[in-house]
Amino acid sequence: MARPRPKVVTLTDVAATRMAEIMADAEENYIGVKIGVKNGGCAGMEYTMDYATNVAPLDEVVEENGIKILIDPKAVLFLIGAEIDYVTEKLSQRFVFNNPNQTDACGCGESVTIVPRKADA
Repeated sequence: MARPRPKVVTLTDVAATRMAEIMADAEENYIGVKIGVKNGGCAGMEYTMDYATNVAPLDEVVEENGIKILIDPKAVLFLIGAEIDYVTEKLSQRFVFNNPNQTDACGCGESVTIVPRKADA
């Protein structure tokens, strides 16, 4: 019997609640949130988050706290083990990726350096 695969990403309760609020206020009926990474910024990569309208054939799908997360297949090895949180600070509110694969971040926090996880890890 094969052991169940661990989820690529997890959501904190606070992040799931905030995502549910945002989705409820959206003008369209989205199916979930699409997560990915792209090249950019001074540290090399940036996390991406968008509304999802459909599941692409190779998307990794994670259901967490009532939220459907779709992960771009090119981002999976960069996001394995990441936790998405939502933090409220004195002057800002934002989603935060607590990612064990992240090795560095720029000073402004807009971009990160991420090393892809080995496929057998």
